[in-house]
Amino acid sequence: MFSFFRKKPPPAPPPAPAPVELRPEPPAPAAPVAPVSAPVPAPAPVPVPAPAPASGGLIGSALVAPLEIPAAAPPVALERKGWLDRLSVGLRKTGANISQVFTGAQIDDALYEELETALLMADTGVQATEHLLAEVKRKVQSSGATRPVQAKNILTEALTQLLKPLEKTLVIGEHQPTVMMVAGVNGAGKTTSIGKLTKHLADEGQTVLLAAADTFRAAAREQLAIWADRNRVEIVSQEGGDPAAVSFDAVSAGRARGKNVVIVDTAGRLPTQLHLMEELRKIRRVIQKADPSAPHEVLLVIDGNTGQNALSQVKSFDEALQLTGLIVTKLDGTAKGGVLAAIAQWGAERGQKKPGMGPVPVYFIGVGEKLADLETFNAREFAQALLS
Repeated sequence: MFSFFRKKPPPAPPPAPAPVELRPEPPAPAAPVAPVSAPVPAPAPVPVPAPAPASGGLIGSALVAPLEIPAAAPPVALERKGWLDRLSVGLRKTGANISQVFTGAQIDDALYEELETALLMADTGVQATEHLLAEVKRKVQSSGATRPVQAKNILTEALTQLLKPLEKTLVIGEHQPTVMMVAGVNGAGKTTSIGKLTKHLADEGQTVLLAAADTFRAAAREQLAIWADRNRVEIVSQEGGDPAAVSFDAVSAGRARGKNVVIVDTAGRLPTQLHLMEELRKIRRVIQKADPSAPHEVLLVIDGNTGQNALSQVKSFDEALQLTGLIVTKLDGTAKGGVLAAIAQWGAERGQKKPGMGPVPVYFIGVGEKLADLETFNAREFAQALLS
């Protein structure tokens, strides 16, 4: 602790008295020898200002004041800043198309027309685009804004409020184990996202068991086994086994071994493949036989590059499985990052039609292939990164 503090400097010395000759003290602990010359009156004490309330500490009996240096940022804050930088870079293609709308000299009808086109090109969707445009126009008028940069700030706030209902924390520990069923079409990054999610959970001290229930795709079991080895977690798999049977065995093993989390990797499929969608429903029913309260989370992994097609996947998989959360991948390098606004708008409209349903939350978003490129979703961070 001492490296963060320093002693307070001593007061300025008093005027030097008349020269005197001092004899050195004898080695024995005897009283000091008096000076030869006539005694000199002791200098008047120099007043020392009272110390400030203890903001530092005490070393022995001396007051210690804190050094006036900036505090180092916590490691978590530095990690989050690095993530935000990567997110801004990843969304640059989408953001550039929208931000260039606000480079003019005034707010006029031409700006609103360009903004509408840019939002639609970013796959924000018709309903979400109409909502955002209406909000920008209303707030520009009520605030008296005249500069395009002000309209851009208003759009950032409107987008933040639209995305806010998608924020939700993934809760672990209410059930033992917490059973997660993960679905998604082939190529969306489902198995890779499971590996990254496992890394997040393992870093938090959670014990994880993986279930290789994707028995249709070649090498899917081997790919999941590699992630299990990297994260040093256990895996349940059967070569050529029935996906529902593998899921049942994994949930049963997770309960018996006292695992915190069981993640079931299901086969990728298109929502139009009805027989495969029925297989997903079967897996869900069989999981409930192993644990009547499971699955506690049903997650869908969607590719951010697919735009409005991603919204169609959310609707179809939700109808079949009652989704509890989303993982949005591959937002880097795409000009279609506005799809989250379309998903949020759909969720808001669904909540109005079916009270209690509401939007499907976005637990994680990803901007790359590295483990650190999957992070929790924050509406304001996303809006600011998109329009930076």
